[in-house]
Amino acid sequence: FKLLELVPKNNAVMAVGEKVYIGKNPELRTKILSVKRRISYRDLTHAAENELPFILESIINDRKSYFVDFFNNAQPINARMHSLELLPGLGNKTMWSIVEERKKKKFESFEDLVERVKTLHNPQKMIAARIVEELSDRSQKHRLFVSQ
Repeated sequence: FKLLELVPKNNAVMAVGEKVYIGKNPELRTKILSVKRRISYRDLTHAAENELPFILESIINDRKSYFVDFFNNAQPINARMHSLELLPGLGNKTMWSIVEERKKKKFESFEDLVERVKTLHNPQKMIAARIVEELSDRSQKHRLFVSQ
């Protein structure tokens, strides 16, 4: 994930959370004139900071298979820490429950994950919270979802 400042076209009307094309093909860019720059979390307005977790949850739900694969394939970072433990609210016991359950059978969906791991309630919110953490704290040593 990256935060970008976009320059809209003159007559473009956009809603909060709307997906817009920013690729190289100018014919497909119906609402965006150009990408101005990459911005940091500190550059966001207060309203944008408040909307970000909801937008991230929407993106996570649109790309479910990618994020379910994260739970299926997450590996230890070192001898003492697992990458699953970096998710806010996910502790050692829940991490081991996930690891044991995925050994039996890979998770197929978030619903399957929540059903089989009883101590896990809303993985989408956990992932969104981790992404916000990574975006807001540039000094994070371990990054799961945000590029440098």
